[in-house]
Amino acid sequence: MRVTDVRGASVARLLPWTGTGGKPCYVVGNGTGYVSRKADEVEEIQLDMAYELLGHADGLLTEPGVTAPEIHFLARRLTESLEQVQRIAESRGSRLEAALARPEPEPEPKPEPQPASDSASEPQPPPQSKSATSP
Repeated sequence: MRVTDVRGASVARLLPWTGTGGKPCYVVGNGTGYVSRKADEVEEIQLDMAYELLGHADGLLTEPGVTAPEIHFLARRLTESLEQVQRIAESRGSRLEAALARPEPEPEPKPEPQPASDSASEPQPPPQSKSATSP
């Protein structure tokens, strides 16, 4: 489930953890707050763990004599990891969709040059300075 605005763009970030009863958790903001930074850290850890698990799975599946309980345990961990990666992909996809749906701000108009007046075009005399050698 995505939280969206009237244009259908996401306005909330899906967090990489769940609430009570496995319900999704969201944060609303500009992505620079404490919760968003913690979510970024958790996502990074989850992705690192997924890469490590893939390496472990590759090694385990090439070993002779792997038992059924070992395969079952590996399948459960791979399922958990895939769910986490899928959640991260959904969250990032929603944020990308929202960013693309935002209208770009209009550039500020450049000030037009003002015509020079006669007094502005006359050269000003340099300021007089007192010298230490004056009489």
